[in-house]
Amino acid sequence: MVVHGAHLAIAAVIFLVTLSLVIWQPRGLGIGWSALGGAAIALVSGVVSLHDVVTVWDIVWNATFTFIAVIIISLLLDGAGFFKWAALHVARSARGNGRLLFVLVIVLGAVVAAFFANDGAALILTPIVLEMLLALGYSPSASFAFVMATGFVADTTSLPLVVSNLVNIVSADYFHIGFARFALVMAPVDLAAIAASLGVLWIYFHRRIPKSYPLAEIEEPSHAITDHLTFRVGWVVLGLVLAGYFLAHLASIPISAIAGAGALLLAAVAGRWWNARAKTSGEENVAPTESTLSGNEQVPVTRPVELSSTGSLIAPGKHDRDPLALSPSTSNPSIAEHDRDLRSVSPWRSSPSISVGRIIRSAPWQVVLFSVGMYVVVFGMAEAGLTSLVASGLNHISSDGNGVVALVAGYGAAILASAMNNMPSVLVGALGIHASHATSHARQVMLFANVIGNDLGPKLTPIGSLATLLWLHVLNRRGIHIGWGQYTKIGIVLTLPVLAVTLLTLAGWLRVVR
Repeated sequence: MVVHGAHLAIAAVIFLVTLSLVIWQPRGLGIGWSALGGAAIALVSGVVSLHDVVTVWDIVWNATFTFIAVIIISLLLDGAGFFKWAALHVARSARGNGRLLFVLVIVLGAVVAAFFANDGAALILTPIVLEMLLALGYSPSASFAFVMATGFVADTTSLPLVVSNLVNIVSADYFHIGFARFALVMAPVDLAAIAASLGVLWIYFHRRIPKSYPLAEIEEPSHAITDHLTFRVGWVVLGLVLAGYFLAHLASIPISAIAGAGALLLAAVAGRWWNARAKTSGEENVAPTESTLSGNEQVPVTRPVELSSTGSLIAPGKHDRDPLALSPSTSNPSIAEHDRDLRSVSPWRSSPSISVGRIIRSAPWQVVLFSVGMYVVVFGMAEAGLTSLVASGLNHISSDGNGVVALVAGYGAAILASAMNNMPSVLVGALGIHASHATSHARQVMLFANVIGNDLGPKLTPIGSLATLLWLHVLNRRGIHIGWGQYTKIGIVLTLPVLAVTLLTLAGWLRVVR
């Protein structure tokens, strides 16, 4: 492929303008509309053709709709109290040991990221962790450590499964990697990423973490469940969906169909669709939502968090009940009697307490537009010669051994992702790998290193991934401000060693499962 300087320059300008609009969102412009605008300009200017648009759609449709389905499942389970229940179990398991709590929160974040995608881990788990810190009266310094750890592991441990990150889905689709093969390679690598993340986070933040906390302040986990039927069926749905992922490749079924079926089944249960008379009894009690950077994407809001004059976390409203304190039903006989009456009704005949319609509307639909639009713009850059430049660089290292190939390809992808966002950069890397003359084994190392670089590398800067941008936005709305300079300084220190450990683990493991 030849490098066309003029076309590449035009495509680069279009990309930079589009990315700027995505990041800054003037007048609340959704990221999808910004990306589609860039794609339209690329099409009109001749940088891409209609055939290129069709090619891009073929690349992104399955990945994007899988991601949407996984997020809907996550939001439905969150509405049922699933993630708060898990967080409370973690808090009780630490038995008042603050440092053990820090470790267990990181592990919980890794598990959530694995099964519910990095965005789900960052946007759903962070508010729950903040509630827990609020109940425990943690200082701003200690709270910052927990918040940074939660956001960090959401990306750095989103490696093990195809559905753990949108980057994973795009890469697996492009190179036709089955769910089982991807898990076989990346699950052990993810364990190394978790261990490395734990290590660097502990070294950086351990002095901020209290040695103990009042265990009595932690609510009974069962009190967090707001919809017992959805909670119980959710476990079954997760098991069926996970099994379906493994079988989908054998039956040539797109994983978006499996994830979509799981989301539809759980939505039917949460909405009690079989009960025509059922109305959402909790419609007015559903947690309010707030707009995020994706335009129409919304995330559940718990309570705004502020800092008191004494340095502890407080919630506005002096009469507000502690969100993780003991349930009022334990001290109010009339409420307890009402709760017993509600429990006497069969859950299959009960009214839904989750607003399914609101959750579906608040799903990140703008990501669909963003994926198509931004990929069209990037595809124009690739066709103009960017692919040739990447492929040429990969050809130079293709025979240098697993370690060198993994480190160069991985760090290259990480740097590119931190500068241009990981969604465009993963496509650039994939196209470059496909166009290279590397051997089959070297390509395996390159493609998985490209995934790692685009999963972990975005933690170097705030613009590296949509998950980070959304996470920072949510924190800002809760009164926790993390400047871009502060974030980048911490991100570089934490990410570079974790990236090295993860890439070297990949290089060694691929010698075993080649």
